Formats: sequence, C-alpha cells, structure tokens
Amino acid sequence: MSVNRLPDYLGHIRQAAADACSFIDGLNKEDFLTDKRTQSAVVMSLIVIGEAATKVMDRYPDFADRNPNVPWRSMRGMRNRIAHGYFEINLDVVWDTVRTALPQLLGQLQSVPEDGGSENKSSG
Repeated sequence: MSVNRLPDYLGHIRQAAADACSFIDGLNKEDFLTDKRTQSAVVMSLIVIGEAATKVMDRYPDFADRNPNVPWRSMRGMRNRIAHGYFEINLDVVWDTVRTALPQLLGQLQSVPEDGGSENKSSG
C-alpha cells in the first residue's frame, strides 16, 4: 500500500500558483519584461505546477479524469515547453499565464477537495 501523495501534489500546485501571482503583484508587463529575478521566480513556479500536475496525471489518473475543469494537460505542457526550450521562453506567454490562467486555476482548484477526495478507490 503506497502513501497517498495526492494532497501534497495539489498543495504544491496551489502554493506555486499563489506564489507566482504574488511575484508579479504590483508590476506591469514592462516591469516584468525587464526584471530577470521575477522572471526566474515565476518560471520556477510554473515548472513546479507542471511537475505536480504531471504526477497527478500519472499516479492518480482517475482523480484527474474526475476533475476535468482543471487544465492538467496545459500545466504539463507549459512545464515541458519551459524545461525543454529554456533559452526560448516566451515571456509574453509567461506573463499572460500568470495574469489570467493562474488566477483561473486557483479558482478551479477551490472546487477540488484538499485531500483529493477521500472517496478515492485505492488499488492496493
């Protein structure tokens, strides 16, 4: 019987999304595009989100399927684009993601139980 890590992964997604939003708080796009430190922090948050989303999809596919409103594949895709094309990161896309997609994501995650739902059928 393996430990249920789903709450940890969901917590990582929530925390990283909240962090990324807070990093750009008070900045306009021009500020962001010239602030390497903030760019790095935000990009790292997006990688954390994507890593955790990938773990959810791989290890808890039934949970991901039961929560189709959460953009699991988009999160994983963003992480893959960043990780595999690091020197070609489109900062306009990163900015738009943090400004619009992450607040939406945090809203979508509010309907997801913190523990992933205790009705999880464990195969163990």
